[in-house]
Amino acid sequence: MKGWHIYTKCVQEGWKPKNGEPRVLPIVQSTTFKYDSSETMGDLFDLKTSGDFYTRLSNPTTNAVEAKIAALEGGVGALLTSSGQAASLMSVLNIARSGDHIICPAEVYGGTFNLFDKTLREMGIDVTFISVDADEKEIQAAFRPNTKLIFGEALSNPGLKVLDIELFAFVAHKNGVPLIVDNTFPTPINCRPFEFGADIVVHSTSKYLDGHATVLGGAIVDSGNFDWAASGKYPGLTTPDETYHGLIYTEKFGRAAYITKCRTHLMRDIGATPSPTNAFYLSQGIDTLHLRMERHCYNAQRIAEFLEGHNKVEWVDYPGLKSNRYYHLAQKYMPNGTCGVVSFEVKGGREAAARFMENLELAAIVTHVADLRTCVLHPASTTHRQLSDAQLKAAGITPGLIRLSVGIEYADDIIADIAQALSEL
Repeated sequence: MKGWHIYTKCVQEGWKPKNGEPRVLPIVQSTTFKYDSSETMGDLFDLKTSGDFYTRLSNPTTNAVEAKIAALEGGVGALLTSSGQAASLMSVLNIARSGDHIICPAEVYGGTFNLFDKTLREMGIDVTFISVDADEKEIQAAFRPNTKLIFGEALSNPGLKVLDIELFAFVAHKNGVPLIVDNTFPTPINCRPFEFGADIVVHSTSKYLDGHATVLGGAIVDSGNFDWAASGKYPGLTTPDETYHGLIYTEKFGRAAYITKCRTHLMRDIGATPSPTNAFYLSQGIDTLHLRMERHCYNAQRIAEFLEGHNKVEWVDYPGLKSNRYYHLAQKYMPNGTCGVVSFEVKGGREAAARFMENLELAAIVTHVADLRTCVLHPASTTHRQLSDAQLKAAGITPGLIRLSVGIEYADDIIADIAQALSEL
């Protein structure tokens, strides 16, 4: 049967048990695998044949979850990593090296901003931050001869700004480089970046994909659509890799060249590998992703509407509101909903924000977002505290901004909790 709906793929893709095998994905908790000859093992090391020989590179449990995520995004392959940060880093390092340059909207997760602004710069990769609202001319102006990619978030954390994926992809491709999109917040249930021209997708799987605040993880998904050879900008993919006896990724692996290099080169050398047990828990979360996202979005929409009409709230950012500046872009890229995160500011600024959060009873103050329990955070003093005032402003984060991650509890209970916390201000 072909053409399964994405809801069915959440449940059915990945692990395909054969006759007599376990119905549920098993945990293969082993670092290594036995073979009967050194020749077979050598062929595995030389990439002449496929198979599991060391869990740093592949594992049956992890492989099944990678296949599931690739199917959900519509890619040719995926690679699980130990965290979302590792996924973002490796997605860039796979095609950029010292002396190169990348472009990224400033409105991204604070950890991503620091990764690019500090660590990548220290590694010799320069970055230009532009506005997520940049037009074609402004995006083009950021390009240099050594630019290797554009990176952006489909829905920014925590500002909830919607990336115009088609526009950024168009300018990227005009310059012969790929667009990498972080699809963590909307997930493949609500946003399909590849269908709008994105070439690579990354996730922090610790968020909605897991959905239970149980396991850290990340994922990189390759669309297989970017022509690395035609671009002429990526010798790491199109010239011989001497560590594999002169193998050329684009010639050997075709459309899967990018994701294969990411695994056999970067994962081999960096080792940011998830445990098979974590991959199993992630798979369990993805099984119900489509159900949870529907409830997250329903609850968040109701709460955003409640907050928008409250006299103690300064403003509300939620792309599902018709008053939101990104409403029409959200309808284009995420017509079935965005996510469960609502950003807003209470009157009274930072001090009032602190009092409001401390007054909450159902929602917990935690350094996390996007799981099934309602939680709340003050980004300026936590996830984005390393940013200067100017950088916070560029990222769209005001001193009093509150990031509310709406869970899947009964919506009226969440609203009642917010109402009583506001009444104390």
